[in-house]
Amino acid sequence: MEFHQKLQELRKQKGLTQEELAAALYVSRTAVSKWESGRGLPNIESLKAISRYFSITLDDLLSGDALLVIAETDQKERESHNRDLIFGLLDCCVLLLLFLH
Repeated sequence: MEFHQKLQELRKQKGLTQEELAAALYVSRTAVSKWESGRGLPNIESLKAISRYFSITLDDLLSGDALLVIAETDQKERESHNRDLIFGLLDCCVLLLLFLH
């Protein structure tokens, strides 16, 4: 069973609406809708919250392939954030050197 199917089944078993689940996970209803329709996957932190909320392991929640895709996406986002931070700091240093010179 795919992640989106498991999530929808877990939510329905608890008798929750997408909005109620979203509130419990501190995400938007749109995010839950995307996850359940298979149009997106949650980040690692949201996955941990989902597994805690439903008291299941990440292994039970995800297939091996889905977990790899999520981990790779999360890693790319972190790398992008770090790259942006480094270039921002370099820009500030260059401006400071130009100002002091």
